[in-house]
Amino acid sequence: MSGSGEASEGLDVARLSGLISPLRRSLLRAARAAEQLPDIPDAQIEVLRALPAGTTRSPVELADDLSLNRTTVSNLLKSMEAAGLVSRATDAADRRRVEVRASAEAHRLLERFDTASAALVGDALADLAPADAAALASALPALERLRDTLQERSRADRGIRSSAGVAEGERA
Repeated sequence: MSGSGEASEGLDVARLSGLISPLRRSLLRAARAAEQLPDIPDAQIEVLRALPAGTTRSPVELADDLSLNRTTVSNLLKSMEAAGLVSRATDAADRRRVEVRASAEAHRLLERFDTASAALVGDALADLAPADAAALASALPALERLRDTLQERSRADRGIRSSAGVAEGERA
């Protein structure tokens, strides 16, 4: 890790990293207000996003995929279960395994949040100059790759094989 605030082509990485969290928090607050959504902590929203409709995951899988400590995930799941956002059940085929599933209400809340977020971003983009909107559109693929790279590095730092590495290992 270089610690440099500048990357190739003059990108101010300190400025970029300092922008991401406030942008995310602002969007979350605005979407909650627009839809009168409950104050679901960001970490719980990440867990819900890792549980698409019709899927179950174990707490260990969630911890690994989200690069969170297993105790943290366990505590998140306890509070989420109490709030009716997830259910936990023992796997019928393997009684040692716990399966976590997001509730229908959790999926409805996420859908409302996503709809409100998209509307808020769309409205804000309409107030920007067309060149700014075009620059943001062009940046999306690079931002997605940046997210993926950061997630893979976080997994590697925790000793978790990447999904790409697992797939490559299976082909060998």
